[in-house]
Amino acid sequence: MKKNLLIAQSGGPSPVINSSLRGVVEAARSFPDKIGKVFAGWHGIEGVLKEELLDLSAQDEDEISLLRNTPAAGAIGTCRYKIKSNQKEDFDRVVDVLKAQNVGYFLYNGGNDSMDTANKVAKLAQERGLDILGLGVPKTIDNDVGDSEFKVIDHTPGYGSVAKYWSCIVQNADEENRGSYPADPVLVLQAMGRKIGYIPAAARLADPKREMPLLIFLAEGGMKMEEMADKINAMLVKRGRAVVVVSEGCDVGDLGFTKDSFGHAQFGASQTTVQQALVNYLNANGIKAKGSARGQTFGTDQRDTAIYASTVDLDEAYRVGQKAVMLGLEGKGGFMSTILRDPGIIYNVRYDKVPLEVVANSERTFPANWITNDKSDVTDEFVAYARPLIGEDWASVPVVNGRQRFARLKPVFADKKLPKYVPEADRKKK
Repeated sequence: MKKNLLIAQSGGPSPVINSSLRGVVEAARSFPDKIGKVFAGWHGIEGVLKEELLDLSAQDEDEISLLRNTPAAGAIGTCRYKIKSNQKEDFDRVVDVLKAQNVGYFLYNGGNDSMDTANKVAKLAQERGLDILGLGVPKTIDNDVGDSEFKVIDHTPGYGSVAKYWSCIVQNADEENRGSYPADPVLVLQAMGRKIGYIPAAARLADPKREMPLLIFLAEGGMKMEEMADKINAMLVKRGRAVVVVSEGCDVGDLGFTKDSFGHAQFGASQTTVQQALVNYLNANGIKAKGSARGQTFGTDQRDTAIYASTVDLDEAYRVGQKAVMLGLEGKGGFMSTILRDPGIIYNVRYDKVPLEVVANSERTFPANWITNDKSDVTDEFVAYARPLIGEDWASVPVVNGRQRFARLKPVFADKKLPKYVPEADRKKK
């Protein structure tokens, strides 16, 4: 008997998350004899718990095709809801929904926490004798899924696009600074990246020949505010101006940040940003040039801007979605589809699988040998790693009447078969 497929998303979105979704839908449609309907959890696992399942099989082919260049997660929604190990009722409910909706393939698109959830759901279903395969689709702009040896996954879909974003933003900022530096010699730009420096490191892609007066401070560099100020002033003495990219996770004292439901720091919700703190410190203590320091904090546009999406990233995101479906059809549940790079100077990847439990328990760090000895830049080895990921050209975003044409899915939902349910964590809020 044919089984239905259900995909859900969790955590922060990316410019290519919907390309993976498109890969899943189109791959599933290629096997009508094996896969019935394709559903999407409306706003992630929360939608699954509430049995709010968007029917992707009912969508027009043209709209599914437009998912390629539709950024962020507006198409099917995402969430920050985490089912913790002690939330037995939530796990039971997910399995009950999968059973009621005849789901045989449960795909979760996300990072480490999402892979852990997919693994636990699949194991629970199998313990109850249900024929349900749990599979993972990798996603995160932070590039922190996997291991530091790049054997689990070389890079995550989403990272190539945010790397391209920063390669372009820094070029633009340098042009601004070149023109305005007699009055504003220091321009500080804050990039995302809670604990890991792949995003701010991508600023170096804007200037691989190291011609700009560019400084990059990663959280892993461990620099304090005073040390960063010294590096900036040294650049001012040498070049007369400085473009500075700083990670939101750099230690500049207490910023009063909050945490999300995963326990991750929400630096964008801080009372003061790292960039603001550094600019204030520079101006309060004086800089070694005429004028003052200025700054800008970049937020969710890093992950929701279609035009900066990398064409390489779009293609790879699509293929990991396809690969996850193929793993399911081969009966290989309990795996995440992954991207592995072939050795050599010619960039080439292959699509493989890795056990969900391996991904869930892994943690990638930024290689220490990719940070320069003075802690204010990244090495050529990083540039060689990241450069192929940003592609060679602009993404082709459809435009109608001067506006970007994004996918617009019809609000067609599966009929509910179970009683209404309130997720466990939501009950505690009332």
